[in-house]
Amino acid sequence: MSIPNRVLLEAVTEAARVAGAVALGYYRRGVGVETKNDGSPVTIADREAERAARDWIGARFAGDEILGEEFGVSMGSGRRWFIDPIDGTKTFVRGVPLWGSMIAVAEGDTVLAGAIHFPAVNELVAGALGEGAYLNDARCHVSSVADLASATILATDDRFTYNPERAPAWSSLAARVAVSRTWGDCYGYLLVATGRAELMVDDRLSPWDAASLIPIITEAGGVYSDWSGGHAVDGGDGFASNRALADAFRAALGIPSR
Repeated sequence: MSIPNRVLLEAVTEAARVAGAVALGYYRRGVGVETKNDGSPVTIADREAERAARDWIGARFAGDEILGEEFGVSMGSGRRWFIDPIDGTKTFVRGVPLWGSMIAVAEGDTVLAGAIHFPAVNELVAGALGEGAYLNDARCHVSSVADLASATILATDDRFTYNPERAPAWSSLAARVAVSRTWGDCYGYLLVATGRAELMVDDRLSPWDAASLIPIITEAGGVYSDWSGGHAVDGGDGFASNRALADAFRAALGIPSR
């Protein structure tokens, strides 16, 4: 059954709040850290926040497929939901508040709505196709900055650990802009979507990381792609910018425009 994107926007927003609230409870009292097979950290907060989001979605959208970072895929048909219960676990376990709970929903290859809740800083950004993007329920937009020398650019890690060949181009671009920072993970995308930064890049993203970014950035008036210029959630990396500087950023980083 088709559901209006406005309703899906409300759903991803609420599911992100649910996950974020659970994670915040653990954040405030501290957690132990385990290491997954891929070397990344995981905590009970990640697992319990994802479980809460799965329960919330399953109770309201029975039969839909759910893909989450911690518990993999629950098979279904029609819509597909994506959950990253804590994006920025390394940040989370160090007591830094710039982590978020990410929820998105797609039909086929099209992500219809996405939301990211940052409970430790009381910000929630969400967007849905044709419905706009919102920060704490108020419309938000990318910046209109059109001069590289005035731009703020962000990366999760400017060493580009997974693709170190990208670091020289980033360093060259960083020398041309006003501010270059590593306010990374999903928080960097919040800053682009709300006009506080002009570019955010990642050299590794999983589908549950990327899915919610697509409607949020594009509905805020920005440009989102992977480093090959594509727009699929499984592109493996991410590029988000305001529209005015997108071509200049792509040229500097060697990212094609499709």
